[in-house]
Amino acid sequence: MTGDAGFRVYYRLSCDNRTYIVVDASPDKLNNNAFVSLTKQFEEQEIVVPDIIHYQEEQGFMVISDLGDMLLSSKLTEQSVANYYQKAIDLLPRIARVQGSEKHVLPIYDGPFLQMEMEIFTDWLLAEHIGLATSEQQKQSLQQCFSILVSSALEQPVVTVHRDYHSRNIMLDKQQNLAVIDYQDAVKGPFTYDLVSLLRDCYVKWDDRIINPLVSDYFYSHAQKIAPQSSLKDFQRWFDLMGLQRHIKASGIFARLYHRDGKPGYLKDIPLTLSYIVDVAANYSELHFLSDFVANTVLPALKSLEQEKEQENQQEQLGSS
Repeated sequence: MTGDAGFRVYYRLSCDNRTYIVVDASPDKLNNNAFVSLTKQFEEQEIVVPDIIHYQEEQGFMVISDLGDMLLSSKLTEQSVANYYQKAIDLLPRIARVQGSEKHVLPIYDGPFLQMEMEIFTDWLLAEHIGLATSEQQKQSLQQCFSILVSSALEQPVVTVHRDYHSRNIMLDKQQNLAVIDYQDAVKGPFTYDLVSLLRDCYVKWDDRIINPLVSDYFYSHAQKIAPQSSLKDFQRWFDLMGLQRHIKASGIFARLYHRDGKPGYLKDIPLTLSYIVDVAANYSELHFLSDFVANTVLPALKSLEQEKEQENQQEQLGSS
């Protein structure tokens, strides 16, 4: 079966007129015990997740239930997205209540963790992928923006977050219930993180006319209970800046997946991910440098690189013919 961005390999097994998923997850690269422990924790919150039928810990093999092939992303249209997203949002309070266990203590999404993630952007997208030489002034200005994003994240109430909650990690099972997958990296972190992961998806962008009411509804339905002293304006800023941190990280990870792991399929998602940074950072005066830098330096350099590669491919095709 098609895998994910990690190191797992999946197979569909047919046996006695039933199908199962076999997972090959090398324990020297993956924290399989976290997946096993969190599966139980998610089930206790009545969240639909794969059943673990068998787990061979030493070699990292699992047999899990087959949830089918229907990713939520394949069902989303302008007419359906608000309804499906609302159902996914309704699961967030349950995810927030997951506490971890003695076997797997949830990591804390703290300042150094957040900073390290954004350095993936500078190391892998700017330096490795684009080959962009930034000046000392640009480095300092970029770091000032990163510090603002970290401070905003640390101001927020802390809950359990899935950490990759988007429409490719949500499925529709055979009963058309939403089922959650890929939750093994869950952490204790800022309470807007999963909401912005869902609504400002790195793989698809919806009009603000669809997204803004969902943000507002979440604030009045859920966020006020967690942060009773906050206003909608406070929440919107937390949401926006959390999204910037995530998109900075994700664009770097997409480049790293190509250069380090040999997975080029995510390169096409970098421009969309960067477009969120341009649009959102422009709304905050203290982050104008970030918006301008991505719009006027990073995206043009990325486009130039893509054009060079396209020309090289064309020349190779001509040479081979």
